[in-house]
Amino acid sequence: LPMAFRDVNARRHIGLQQLSSLASTGRTFLGPVKSHKFIVDEITNQSTLICSAVRLTESLDLTSAGGQLLNETIQAQNKEFKTGMSTLLFLVGAWSNAVVECLQQNVPVPAIVSVMSEGLNSCCERVQCLQIPIQDVKKELCSCQVRPKASESKTGQVGCDGLTNPWNLLCFQRDVSATEEVIPVNSCSRQGDDCNFNKFLVSPLAGFGSAASVVKAVGDRSSSALSGSGGTASSCITRKLIHSRHFSIPGKSHFSRHLSGPSADLGGCCGLGHLAMALSRGNQTGVKLLQSIAAYQQERAECSGSSQINIAEIVTCCVLGLPEGYSCVSPGFVTLVSAEQAAVIKHFAGKPLRIVLMDGDLTEQYRHLGFNRPHNVRTILEHPSPQGSSTGDVWLSRMSDILMSFEVNLVLVKGNVCKNFMERCIASRILVIGGVARDVLCAFGTATGAQAVSYLSQLNASCVGNGAGAELWEPSDGRAVDLGELVPARISAGGLALLTAVLTTALPGKVQLLEDQFWTLLYRLHHALKDGKVFPGGGAVELLCLSHIQALAEQPGWPGHDRAVRRLPSPWLAEYKSIVLQALARGWEQYLSVVLCNTAKAGSELEASASVDNHLQKAAACGSASAYILEEFRRGGVFRGSSDPFLNQVTDLKVCDNVTAKTEAWRRALDLVLLVLQTDAEIITGPRRNEILNSPVSSEFMFL
Repeated sequence: LPMAFRDVNARRHIGLQQLSSLASTGRTFLGPVKSHKFIVDEITNQSTLICSAVRLTESLDLTSAGGQLLNETIQAQNKEFKTGMSTLLFLVGAWSNAVVECLQQNVPVPAIVSVMSEGLNSCCERVQCLQIPIQDVKKELCSCQVRPKASESKTGQVGCDGLTNPWNLLCFQRDVSATEEVIPVNSCSRQGDDCNFNKFLVSPLAGFGSAASVVKAVGDRSSSALSGSGGTASSCITRKLIHSRHFSIPGKSHFSRHLSGPSADLGGCCGLGHLAMALSRGNQTGVKLLQSIAAYQQERAECSGSSQINIAEIVTCCVLGLPEGYSCVSPGFVTLVSAEQAAVIKHFAGKPLRIVLMDGDLTEQYRHLGFNRPHNVRTILEHPSPQGSSTGDVWLSRMSDILMSFEVNLVLVKGNVCKNFMERCIASRILVIGGVARDVLCAFGTATGAQAVSYLSQLNASCVGNGAGAELWEPSDGRAVDLGELVPARISAGGLALLTAVLTTALPGKVQLLEDQFWTLLYRLHHALKDGKVFPGGGAVELLCLSHIQALAEQPGWPGHDRAVRRLPSPWLAEYKSIVLQALARGWEQYLSVVLCNTAKAGSELEASASVDNHLQKAAACGSASAYILEEFRRGGVFRGSSDPFLNQVTDLKVCDNVTAKTEAWRRALDLVLLVLQTDAEIITGPRRNEILNSPVSSEFMFL
């Protein structure tokens, strides 16, 4: 077998260079303010808008070994968490460069692997003090809500208990008053910098609900200065609040066909709504949809107080031709159907339908997973052509007869549907919909009593469900629109727990972007509730990691005498520990600098680096970096500025991050870098040998 061999573990490690160059393409995805990218298909010349590391790696040429490993790592993070991929991608590039710098300084590979691994483990342990319990987050975020009473405006006391009142745990839809209200906003004096920092180590959010400025008016910079000087703000500032989430008039929730419309309040009430906003990175449309989902699921739970989001009961449907403000949540299953299928739905006119569920393909050649052919039968022709043969027509007729014999009106199929069979069903006024997710089939099975089958020949009376319904989906205002060839339809049933987030846009290239943003926010909220805690966002956790690693680099030994580091020779530990840890710290510093540049809080990476150094000095002067970071987060964020996602809203919301997803992204990034670092050779087999032989890099290979 012809092979080409190349040594990759030289000072300029080839695999690490590949990781670095690939990761550099996703720098603009980092942070709450992302820059989008256009992906253009060279074959169809169609473009798609993306702002996700997953979509980016799907579009890159990842034929190299390092690129394939990077793609697998990002896909694994996406499969488990649906968030954290941009952080992973950036840190892969930053730490690849850091490791290359260590190699250029002749640091042995075992020293790099051991010290970096233990350094990251130490960071993960150190940042545990920044974790904020969900109960505290919801309680303190709910304390921002104020009732429009003079007595409460003066005292800053809020009659809202987000922990005991199930209503406050959710964000039900509000009807926003179109009138303007002039509300007196009381800005009280904030605590000085010489406060007792230690109390924040015990309760990170302690003091959030004190008499400090319950409503922060737009333009009030009294708590945004980084100078640290104490003092009082103006005592009574009058601001005109329009469409404020604090003073919207509660209206009736309507769950018949739409759970939210274009005029839904984006702020909502206490609990999950505020938590979702803190995790949303400015995705206000997604927050509005989650409010409706949470309200509906809570209502189904009969106000039991559960604040969990059931992702299995949520699907999405993207509708082209409507403004994005028409995005809403609709009970049931909304999907796109053809004009011919839409005509069948109109014929149903609200009639109860008999439904069949299929967990495979509805084609003649489909065989279920695990199907074993008879050993004593030899297949002459597997898929006979319908032309010139009646075999296909016989199957079509037999399947149609089965459906008609059981008076079936609706068939939901998990896989593909034979085109000819679809046409025959339409002619018989039977609605067949393919590509239905398994969770949707399960939901309809529970609601209608239908049992899924693999083949129509297995169908019997007990497998057919009853009580389904079908209608064409319409916008919340009932406007008639031409949505092109595909028409949205809503399939429902009594007691169906399914919800569809209908995402509307007039731009075809933005469909994938909107869907990715919605699912990312949904999973952020899901993982926050699952973890029961969140991190302060805005770079707070990374700043503590940077401070901690720099402190470790300055210490002569290693705290705790970690086992992996003890295995290193003492001269290695003394000589290389500081070099490797400083390289690891540069990855955190680059992360913070790029986040500041992406959010326009720094004009250049040099200015951003100076800002990071300034915070490190203040944290060192405070004596406790974690206490300093928590205090800055309490005041509005460590890196505050004029580009916050919610600046145009009257809100004191903090930005939060997931705990497990973030730390797992760190570990996956470093594991990938160290895996590639320890790879000593690249062996290429097959026909690419001749291609490499004639390429400019042929001198780097040894041909066997």
